[in-house]
Amino acid sequence: MTDILVIGAGPAGLTAALYARRGEKEVTVVEKGAFGGQMTFSPRIENYPGFESVSGTELADAMVGQVLAQGASLEPDEIKSIEKTEGGFRAVGEFGSYEAKTVIIAAGAKHRQLGVEGENRFTGEGISYCAVCDGAFYKGKRVAVIGGGNSALQEAVLLSEGCERVTLVQNLDYFTGEQKLVDTLKTKPNVDFITGTVVTEFLGETDLTGIRISGKDGERVLEVDGVFVAIGLVPQNGFASGLVSLDKWGYVPSGENTLTDCEGVFVAGDCRSKGIRQIATAVADGATAALAAIRYIDGM
Repeated sequence: MTDILVIGAGPAGLTAALYARRGEKEVTVVEKGAFGGQMTFSPRIENYPGFESVSGTELADAMVGQVLAQGASLEPDEIKSIEKTEGGFRAVGEFGSYEAKTVIIAAGAKHRQLGVEGENRFTGEGISYCAVCDGAFYKGKRVAVIGGGNSALQEAVLLSEGCERVTLVQNLDYFTGEQKLVDTLKTKPNVDFITGTVVTEFLGETDLTGIRISGKDGERVLEVDGVFVAIGLVPQNGFASGLVSLDKWGYVPSGENTLTDCEGVFVAGDCRSKGIRQIATAVADGATAALAAIRYIDGM
């Protein structure tokens, strides 16, 4: 039995593992995808302290290397279920099971994709899911924002400050976000609106050059240099639904203390209910969760 089982190896999970090992606890980190999480898809990161510019892969590799050097165990596996036992917790994965005194859920949240042709090919190479992260790379260029909720509207507001042209593409005939944000965007001369329209294909050879869209007036091609997809997030907490409460969106309800409604289980990073989801906030969660788990074990 390990002391702390960390589910997810994004920045939150890796930071939790680092702090737990510094606290002299045995740690096992289980990750179903890429070690490093969503940041591995970012070609350049310029808003993480200490790095003027670094690729997501480089930052992930540095974090993983640091955690391994501290003696944590990293296991590639997908956790399917987790339950409370007499001595702690038992998580069952696709390839094995893991027993631990405490659990830190750091499973992250995936950006919801459109699922159209070319999306996977151009992700990180013209398609982004975060204007705060990548908007500066498109200064003076033409971009499209896909979506109509608050996230999409806020991304468009941010992008309008530096981009030559911002086009909002919404599948419905109206925007579902706050009217105040819509009104703000309508005052900006470099923002266009296309409603009742869906994206059917991302276009380009080596670089993204445009999107094919389809609406009431038929099909056409919108030439853009970049696309920001903002149609929501999907938290990866399904495996824990029988152990901790989830809100209506699938996030684990928790404050900055990272506590859950199950004693001995903590939550960190994008899968936690929170207002801001960035690498820096995930790292903060990871440190907080690890210290809380250490205190829990020491008090057993």
